[in-house]
Amino acid sequence: MSIPKETCRNCEQPLQEGYSFCPNCGQKTNEELTLGVLFYNTISNYFSFDARFFKSFIPLMFRPGYLAKEFIKGKRLMYLHPAQMYLFIAVIFFFVFNFYVRDSRAEIDKGMQSIIEKRENKDYSFFDKDSARVAADSVKIQKLINPLKANKETLGLSDEEIKALDSLAIINVDDKKNINTSFTFREQELDSLIAIGAPNETLYKSMGMDDDAGYFKRKLYAQALKFYKTMGLGQIYQTFIDSIPLAMFFLLPIFAFLLKIFFYNKGRYAHHLVFSFYYFSFLFTVFSIVFAVNRWVLDIPDVIDWLIALSTFFYLFFAINKFYEQHWILSFIKSSVVSFLFLLFVLPFSFVILGFIAFLFY
Repeated sequence: MSIPKETCRNCEQPLQEGYSFCPNCGQKTNEELTLGVLFYNTISNYFSFDARFFKSFIPLMFRPGYLAKEFIKGKRLMYLHPAQMYLFIAVIFFFVFNFYVRDSRAEIDKGMQSIIEKRENKDYSFFDKDSARVAADSVKIQKLINPLKANKETLGLSDEEIKALDSLAIINVDDKKNINTSFTFREQELDSLIAIGAPNETLYKSMGMDDDAGYFKRKLYAQALKFYKTMGLGQIYQTFIDSIPLAMFFLLPIFAFLLKIFFYNKGRYAHHLVFSFYYFSFLFTVFSIVFAVNRWVLDIPDVIDWLIALSTFFYLFFAINKFYEQHWILSFIKSSVVSFLFLLFVLPFSFVILGFIAFLFY
């Protein structure tokens, strides 16, 4: 049954002539479905990408603390919601940043491939001198042992004696040097076991795992073996980078908590969270622009990149001064301490923990 023209297509409520939007549900009365409309509706539904974004963008970039202060005052429809703005800009940032990750991973994998080729060609120049010397001595001993093994029946050598001869190839050195050299010869043993398709349990034991190793230790050996088989440093780097969005999910509330500690009498925790959403949105916007320009337009000198990064601190200082309405000296001190704690302790600790989790479970 067709719906009359003067009826809303969404809620089927009657419309008065001349209405551009339905007064009942808010849908446009004469919007035809085109590719542009479909794209706009998708973006606006998930990110509220409408006039409020453009109205919020200029204050976000050039009026530190203004949007947060207006939102706390109650102006919550005029500008884009802080969480929505953060989500939208974060998606753009990680999309742009992903191009840098791919370039870096390609360079890492290229370097690791060079090491693999050297190892396959028995070029030990990438080890230290002690490791290279021990490897060379081991090869010489093996060359002397091979003729004896080939004629073991003629010479009357038993299997136990052959094993004793093989053990001579593993050169024992003092403890300090053994740290550098033992892994080299475990590599040879491990390569042989991998070549014949030995089960993982055998490979783990060859790497030094005990029979009674627990789950956590077995997981470490499993990841180490995976890395060894593929020399996948690039994959580990990729996995770590992929954990950054998860890290930011935890870091932003922690940043807001630091603000609550230093401005404990300046509103509820939610107020500090609103400030943090807008500040992190500013950070992601700045770094998205920097990464995009460096990647597709021109290579910005490192000095300018560092100056831009430093400017984000002064933005924080002006934003805190505006939002919390404290004296500029006190605002500068608190901004410095919050930034110091966040950068020196919270940020590295979070990335290390999340990177370790990613290494174990991804």
